[in-house]
Amino acid sequence: MIGTRSKKVLLVAPEAFPDQLLAEYDNVKHISVIAAIFPSIHELKPDVILFHHAHMAHHIERVLRRLQTNPFYKHIKICCYKRNESISADATLKVLGVHHMIYHADLQKEPKSSATLNAINNLLNASLIKLMAGVV
Repeated sequence: MIGTRSKKVLLVAPEAFPDQLLAEYDNVKHISVIAAIFPSIHELKPDVILFHHAHMAHHIERVLRRLQTNPFYKHIKICCYKRNESISADATLKVLGVHHMIYHADLQKEPKSSATLNAINNLLNASLIKLMAGVV
C-alpha cells in the first residue's frame, strides 16, 4: 500500500504498471503515453515527475529539454528510475535537469545507509518506486 503524500506526483511508466494500486490516490497520476506528458502536467500541476528511463527511451532528452527551457515547469522536481547506472548517460540526465536518479540496485540493497531512500521519501513514498521496480 502506498502512503499518501501531500505532493502531487506524475508517474511516467509502462502500461504494465498496476494502475489499480494507484486508483485510490488522487495525488499520483500514472500515464504511459509519452504524448500525454505535457497535457497531464497542465492538468495535475505536479510537484514531482517520476520517469521510467527504459520506457521513455529516446524521448527523454527532448522532454527534459522542454521542461528545462520553460519557466512554467521550474518548480517541478524530476526523478528518473533506471535499471543500471551509466556514468555518461546519468551525467547527461543531470545536466538536462534530473534532480534524483533512482537505481534498481539501490532498491534491492538492505538500507544500511538510507541516504537514497531518505531522498526518495522527501519527494514521494519509496513504495511507489519499489512497485515500479518490480513491474519491469
